[in-house]
Order: sequence, then structure tokens, then C-alpha cells
Amino acid sequence: MAQNIEEFRNSIPVGDLGIIPLESCSKMGEMVNRYIADWRAERNQVLKPYGEDLKQSYILKAQCSRFGSGEAKGTILDSIRGKDLYLLVDVTNFSITYSLSGYENHMSPDDHYGDLKRIITAAEGKARRVNVIMPFLYESRQHKRMARESLDCANALQELRRLGVDNIITFDAHDPRVQNAIPNSGFDNIMPHYQFIKTLFMNIPDLVVDSDHMMIVSPDEGAMWRAVYYSNVLGLDMGMFYKRRDYSRVVNGKNPIVAHEFLGASVEGKDVLIIDDMIASGDSMLDVAYQLKQRKARRVIACATFGLFTAGMAKFDKYYEDGIISKVLTTNAIYQKPELFERPYYISVDVSKYIALLIDKINYDHSISGLLDPSVRIRNALNYYNKYHTYGKESNDPED
Repeated sequence: MAQNIEEFRNSIPVGDLGIIPLESCSKMGEMVNRYIADWRAERNQVLKPYGEDLKQSYILKAQCSRFGSGEAKGTILDSIRGKDLYLLVDVTNFSITYSLSGYENHMSPDDHYGDLKRIITAAEGKARRVNVIMPFLYESRQHKRMARESLDCANALQELRRLGVDNIITFDAHDPRVQNAIPNSGFDNIMPHYQFIKTLFMNIPDLVVDSDHMMIVSPDEGAMWRAVYYSNVLGLDMGMFYKRRDYSRVVNGKNPIVAHEFLGASVEGKDVLIIDDMIASGDSMLDVAYQLKQRKARRVIACATFGLFTAGMAKFDKYYEDGIISKVLTTNAIYQKPELFERPYYISVDVSKYIALLIDKINYDHSISGLLDPSVRIRNALNYYNKYHTYGKESNDPED
């Protein structure tokens, strides 16, 4: 591993780097740019002889302006000729508004996706390569056809490919098999397993990570493979809930859940990690937490890559006050409501450095397989945590 890192640091990029964070992802773009600028300043002695200029920023200016009717146009304000472009977009960022015939309109996923296409088409084939980083995959919850339904995610992926996108990078896709829609195109489904484990160890110093004191639980059959990964890497037992639904009715576009049934060993006296890809309304996650506490679990910690919290925080507050949940962890890969950070139970998992590492390595055309499977790094973190009951900079992980 050390040899690969040294080889990477002594090589040069395959193209001039350009990062375009759309407005929805501006904060993340700034954090990613800061990491990359610092790393390349450290490699300046290697890059300079090859004519690579040291830059303070790799962000290129672009904007999507709107007319009073709500129509829009995308404009790139800096030169992109020959650049290796990375476009960052958060399709869930509803905090951004625009005027529509005098009314304030919050941007929807469709609006953000439309802006992404505008910036791609504004590039007009001048860039060397176009990469899209979309942490929450657009329309990923509509990934399969159950009846006479649209296949929105598959259509979007094919459309991006037709527009000239070379690589699509997303996080924890609801069902990664959706990449079958573009089998000959670049598609990476990134899992922030290591970031979750690292953040957990940094914030909870009294975990006992063994099968007698801790357990991984999947809230439904769809999240089973995530729980299997964590349980195997950490050496823990796992359990699963499955959702018993009423298929005779449809409420808010889905069949209502009748009950959560549990399959697995006893959770009595154990700290339990519930692992899922997203918290939407949170009803399923909270019901699973309640069921676990009824089975005498010690602490329940909810971990989800995306915290949408579409129904607000009131129910989470109540469950925390009642001792049903202890902590809730979600990433900053998407927009986080400001009130989240006021909650004593909430922990934010930072993935900005992870995204920066991905961009940096891909721009050098170096392998990212070590980043895609962090099992060795997780085990190293576990050994360090068991020794010191914390995890931080002292770990000396070169890619921490």
C-alpha cells in the first residue's frame, strides 16, 4: 500500500483539473477543493518540472440563471478546453429557491437535474473528460418496474451518457444494479463504510466491539447486504427486520407497512447499529429502534448515508428523550438542515475528504480500488480503537 501511495505522489495528472460545483453542492465543492489544493502544493516539486502550475483553486465559475417564467440557461464562465471536468450536484437540496412568476419556488430534484444537464451541454464537447459526482443518485428510489411505471433512474443514466458524460460517481445507490442501464459506461457506487466507522469511534468512546456486546441490524431485506459487510468486517452478529406490507392499498405512492418482523439472535444488553442507505420520513428506522428496545437492546444507533428527514425532527426528538435512540449518524454528502446540528443525538459524517481523494486519484488515472473496499482500513481502525478507545489523527492512516 505504501508503495502505491509513493508511486501516486510521484506521478502527474492526465489532464488539467477543473471542478464545477453546482449551487446545490457549493459548500462541498469548497471543502473538496481545499483538500486537493493542499495535496498538490505538497507535490509541487514533482508537478512543476512537467509544467503543472500550482493553483490555489481548481473551481471553475459556472451559473444557471433563470427567467421569470422559471426557464433557465447554464453558462460556464471560465475556460474548460482540454480540462478533466468534475461536476458536483446535490439533487436533494431543497433550500435553494428561485422566483417563478412572482412566487418563491423551492428547487426539486428535477430542477437540479435540469441544471446539471445545462452545464454539461454548455461544455459543448470542449472538455477532455466529463465526470459527474452525484452523491444521491437522481430518481434512485424508482429503480425498478413493479407495474405500469416509469423507469426514471435508468432513463436519467442513459441520458447523461448520451450527453457525453464519461463517468458517474454516486454514493450508496438504493439498488446498485441500476448501473446495468449503462453497462459500457463508467459508474462507481461509493460506500462510505470507513467514514462511518471512523466517526463512530471518534464520538463514542465506550463501545465494546465484539459479538457479546454489539450487533448489526438491517431494517429491511433491501439493506441486508450493507449489514452483512459491517458484520463481517467487524466480526459481529447480525439480524434483520422484514417489512410486512398491506399490498391491497397504496398510501403516498407505496404500500403501507403493517409490521416489522425480526430475524436474528437476541439483542438483549447489546449496542445495536441499524444500517441503511437513507432516512426519509424516518418512520421505518424509528419503528425498528422501538422494536429493538422492546427486545431489551442497550443502545440503538441509527446510521444512514443520506439524512433527508422529510417529516421533520419532532419524532426523533421524542424517541431520543424516551431513550429509544441514542445517536443518529448521516453524512454531509447531501444538504443537511441547520436544525440537525442542534440535536444532541446527531453526528455528521464528513465525506468531503473521501470525495477529494476520488477526484484526485481519477484525475491521475490511478486505481481507486483501495478506496472502494476499505476493509483493511476498517480493521486497522478497529485495532486502534480497541487499544486507545478513540480514533483520530494519531492513527497515521495515509488516506485518513
